[in-house]
Amino acid sequence: MSDPIIFTLNDARKAVTAVRDAGGRPFTVRHARGSMVLELYAPRDIDDQQPHSQDELYFVAKGSGTFFCGGESVAFQPGDALFVAAGVEHRFEDFTDDFETWVVFYGPEGGEMPRGQ
Repeated sequence: MSDPIIFTLNDARKAVTAVRDAGGRPFTVRHARGSMVLELYAPRDIDDQQPHSQDELYFVAKGSGTFFCGGESVAFQPGDALFVAAGVEHRFEDFTDDFETWVVFYGPEGGEMPRGQ
């Protein structure tokens, strides 16, 4: 059987709401294959995540706010893509109540080497 190729935002919203309402973390894993993990992340009020051991990409689905990463802050809105290298401190700040983002973790522990190195 082949892996699914479509992951709907509506299905992910239902799953993350159920996890959060059950007292769990504000994310739900939607797919995993090899080193790649796809999640929907929807924190409320505060983002208390810690640096991760893999590189990651965020694709903002809904909401807006400020993204702090490696000592810098940038405004974000739906449609933005945000990259975080493994081990770098980061968090979403001053985000709207409807904030939701896809997050893709990938690559080896410790992150990938930049091209040309």
